[in-house]
Amino acid sequence: MNHPLEFYQNNLKGYQKEDVKLNKQITILSMLRVLVFLVTVFGIYKAFNYWQLAVSIGVIGIIFFVYLLSKYTSRKTERDLNKALININEEEINIISGNFHHRNEGLQFQEPNHFYSLDIDLFGRGSFFQYINRTTINEGAQKLADELKANNINAIQLRQEAIKELSEKAKWRQYYSATSSLVSVETPTQNIIKWLKEHKPFLSKTMSWLPNTFGLISFVILGLTIFNIIDKSLIGYWLLVGLAITGMYLKKVNSLASNSDKVKDTFRQYASLLKQIETEIFTSELLLQKQHQIKSEDRKASAIFKEFSKALDALDNRNNLISAIFGNGLFLLDLKNSYHVEKWILKYADKVEDWFEVVSYFDAYNSFGNFAFNHLDSVFPEISNDKHVIKATQLGHPLLNKTKRVDSDLLIGNEQFFIVTGANMAGKSTFLRTVSLHIVMANVGLPVCAKTSQYSPIKLITSMRTNDSLADESSYFFSELKRLKYIVDAIKEAPYFIVLDEILKGTNSTDKAIGSRKFVEKLVALNATGIIATHDLSLCDIEQELKEVKNYYFDAEIISDELHFDYKLKEGVCKNMNASFLLKKMDIV
Repeated sequence: MNHPLEFYQNNLKGYQKEDVKLNKQITILSMLRVLVFLVTVFGIYKAFNYWQLAVSIGVIGIIFFVYLLSKYTSRKTERDLNKALININEEEINIISGNFHHRNEGLQFQEPNHFYSLDIDLFGRGSFFQYINRTTINEGAQKLADELKANNINAIQLRQEAIKELSEKAKWRQYYSATSSLVSVETPTQNIIKWLKEHKPFLSKTMSWLPNTFGLISFVILGLTIFNIIDKSLIGYWLLVGLAITGMYLKKVNSLASNSDKVKDTFRQYASLLKQIETEIFTSELLLQKQHQIKSEDRKASAIFKEFSKALDALDNRNNLISAIFGNGLFLLDLKNSYHVEKWILKYADKVEDWFEVVSYFDAYNSFGNFAFNHLDSVFPEISNDKHVIKATQLGHPLLNKTKRVDSDLLIGNEQFFIVTGANMAGKSTFLRTVSLHIVMANVGLPVCAKTSQYSPIKLITSMRTNDSLADESSYFFSELKRLKYIVDAIKEAPYFIVLDEILKGTNSTDKAIGSRKFVEKLVALNATGIIATHDLSLCDIEQELKEVKNYYFDAEIISDELHFDYKLKEGVCKNMNASFLLKKMDIV
């Protein structure tokens, strides 16, 4: 496998070359269409007195024009897809270089009361979501966010297998994303599902034959009128009869057409995405399950969606005067097309939700596969159930520049609790987020930023950022207490890995020291596993009393009146603090 950057650069060159070729072909086809039109008009003009020849020239000209138009449309579609692929590879090159802060931050998925999403920069500017997200539809982005927030420790190895397989299908993933990005869909799929399930049919089975029979009678009347067998006025009366029949259902047809117009693009887009899923060969269990989910009897979901898309397009054609008057008056087209739409809804409305879910699933998991492809130096954790929760070497944060990042080894056992001390800016908070993100990524099934990793699955819960709330009349301190109560209640129900950063900041130092100590003792008594970072060195005394507690620190040194950090996790208690030095260095005091 090529290095990701090399892969994207080669792809970009190939697609840019293809773009030049397609633009030339489109230009030539446009010129040929104009030429055929002019030649046809000129030929008809010259042969005007010989009507048989003039008609022949006209027919031949129309055939050539339609052929060239078809070729032009086909090449234009290819060019649009090719441009989307160019954009995808350009964006990947930018992201690899660290330029991703312009992308969707995912703030709409942020949950202040979630187990961990507010604390570990999962969403927001410079967040993990912003970095990993490659979804192209809203439901895919929602699925991606839900997976990151799921705290799901079941079937991790199955998710790993699915992500590994998708990581190896880089070309397929790009074509899937490019296809998905070509159509802008405004109506959420949940709204579509609700409409389909709640729609009440208003046309009876009579409409399966009435429009065709009515149309056949219209042809007969037209023929008899042309040959002067019946009076011409009869066709007018017959037209009024057709309009009267259609008018009886006009209000309901208008409502159906209005809803159909909002969803037709969605079904057209999803049909092409479902086809790509159906035709790809998958081997991992989860992907095969999803592929099986979009099968319906002996027909493929993509064909069923395409059929509905055509029915919706046919109903949409009612918005022109000729179709509205003559189509309905002579052939009852509104009723015919509405019946086809309702027939489809009756048959497939209950299955659409499953098919939509599969498209969203692949949209989200393509982001995971893309991440794994881009991080070949990351490792899929070895899932185990031994006494170690995390046993990792050279563990780092995936969003930090790997040429500057300082990695650490971590070995934390089940029901162990680490107290981490260190000077300001020495790396405590970054370390906490690194460990937290390792757990989240491992639970999702992603490779983690480490040389090696053995992981015993556990859910994550954190308290690192607490805000006061004027709306709830809640002080900072009370908000923090509620969060800590939330953690205690949670670990009574199930095991969690707890990550705390400088708790009880909203009270005085003496009270804080006493309260922090009692809280850590409470967690240890509840057999909790986790890490707490603190500036309070007195908290480290607990190590002498409780065997489950171990002290670690991040160091800082003042050398030649300059502050130096090595960002290495070390066993023991930090002795060097730097607040007064920094105040003096910045001329604050």
